[in-house]
Amino acid sequence: MKYIFQIGIIAGISFVAELLYIFLPLPVPASVYGLIILFILLCMKVIKLEQIEDVADFMLAIMPILFIEPSVGLMTSFEAIKGQAVVLVLMCILSTVVVTTVTGLVAQTIIRIRNRKDEMTVGGKEHE
Repeated sequence: MKYIFQIGIIAGISFVAELLYIFLPLPVPASVYGLIILFILLCMKVIKLEQIEDVADFMLAIMPILFIEPSVGLMTSFEAIKGQAVVLVLMCILSTVVVTTVTGLVAQTIIRIRNRKDEMTVGGKEHE
């Protein structure tokens, strides 16, 4: 029953994200809306991590399987993209470097903010 509840929460957020995608005239995919909604709900403690953690871990574990179909699709369409292969590979490399760099910078920023917060807190009590 716990897993059904967790899937229901994630499915509900995905449904709201799809509605936002349909009704808002912005070029933002529904999945991005869903991630933003989930992030906000987790930060505001409306949803606790424990309420979705098991199903989220399972989804992360099976994520590589979800990339098989697009990869096979690329292999079957190779003749159509053969002339652009170098450009596509360079775009993949560049986007990977950019995403990795931005992710690292964001992670470092969050760590610094937490460290400052921890320095301001001594023994669980904040300085006044």
